[in-house]
Amino acid sequence: MTVQASASSFRPARRIGAIGVSEILKIGAVAQRLKHEGRPVIVLGAGEPDFDTPDHVKDAAMRAIRAGQTKYTILDGTPELKAAIAQKFRRENDLVYAADEITAGAGAKQVIHNAFMASLSPGDEVILAAPYWTSYADMVRIADGTPVDVLCREDNGFRLDAADLERAITPKTRWLLLNSPSNPTGAAYSAAQLRPILDVLKRHPHVWLIADDIYEHLIYDGMPFVTAAALEPSLKSRTLTVNGVSKAYAMTGWRVGYGGGPRELIAAMAVVQSQSTTNPCSVSQAAAIAALTGPQDLLVERRAAFERRRDIVVDALNAIDGVTCRRPEGAFYTYASCAGLIGRRTPDGVMIDSDAAFCRFLLERHDVAVVPGSCFGLAPYFRLSYATSEQNLREAVMRIAKACRELS
Repeated sequence: MTVQASASSFRPARRIGAIGVSEILKIGAVAQRLKHEGRPVIVLGAGEPDFDTPDHVKDAAMRAIRAGQTKYTILDGTPELKAAIAQKFRRENDLVYAADEITAGAGAKQVIHNAFMASLSPGDEVILAAPYWTSYADMVRIADGTPVDVLCREDNGFRLDAADLERAITPKTRWLLLNSPSNPTGAAYSAAQLRPILDVLKRHPHVWLIADDIYEHLIYDGMPFVTAAALEPSLKSRTLTVNGVSKAYAMTGWRVGYGGGPRELIAAMAVVQSQSTTNPCSVSQAAAIAALTGPQDLLVERRAAFERRRDIVVDALNAIDGVTCRRPEGAFYTYASCAGLIGRRTPDGVMIDSDAAFCRFLLERHDVAVVPGSCFGLAPYFRLSYATSEQNLREAVMRIAKACRELS
């Protein structure tokens, strides 16, 4: 739904006139309404770990409150938080950033938003590897940029092809945004798979890179994580490496994300943030320090749990007639094709003519909420989040299988 206004009512800015509330949020709202009505809905739409924030992180936040750390801080992160972020980048990514090359914001989403607001002018283009997280394109549009979708085919593992990237670059291209592991597909890049993309960027020095690494610690089958600026140091001077504590440490509500990049970019992003939120929450910053510098063994345990859940879901989906599902390398999503169901009919005679229609059928008749792939730029697929219990997942895929058997 887009924002509209009558002649006598509020008139929205043109930059948001074609932008609606996230389809994911709308599906979640419908699911919650059905749950309040007493329906046993299983919601597999949200990108939020079901684990709790670690106790030592909560304890650090409570100590900060009692110590009076409830005032404004430096607008893009306390010195202590920036030191913890710098330590994390060195320890895990072999990247060295000074304090003035680091920014912290109210989530990785704000960090990316700040980068676009600080760098895009009307007509500037941002290449997005489709399918992609729905907010990317809208953030580009709000910043007066133009999103340029480059399709990542399933037969290439939903990864960006270097030749396709090369063809998409124009003199107006300002950024490539790359998310690995990916929301919504779970696709991740090995060093060998990422190298050709970085070689393209080396040939086009006017194109900068945002590496969204938010799912860094959710990568499976022993696959090593790789980030662009570490793999190709010559690109570090035009790369913004984005991460946060939301996914790895189950801290979605704390709202702390961070980035490392060239100091000129970081300074421009600080200008943007200074006129919006100013600093991220002071207490959340204390909690993030504890997450980044404290025990890291829980990351291994939770990754193993997510990997088990992935296998439960993928195996079950691939056993369903009309559904196929690639086994993702990371994140906590599957991106399953429902192409084999298109053209079938529900028991009421309604035609399943799209992935959106299939997802409506699952929610309205079988109490399972998933997100149609058309929301992410590639249909007919549906995204299922396995960031919930194994019991819920087993029940959900049983319901999906039953729903598909009803289609004729």
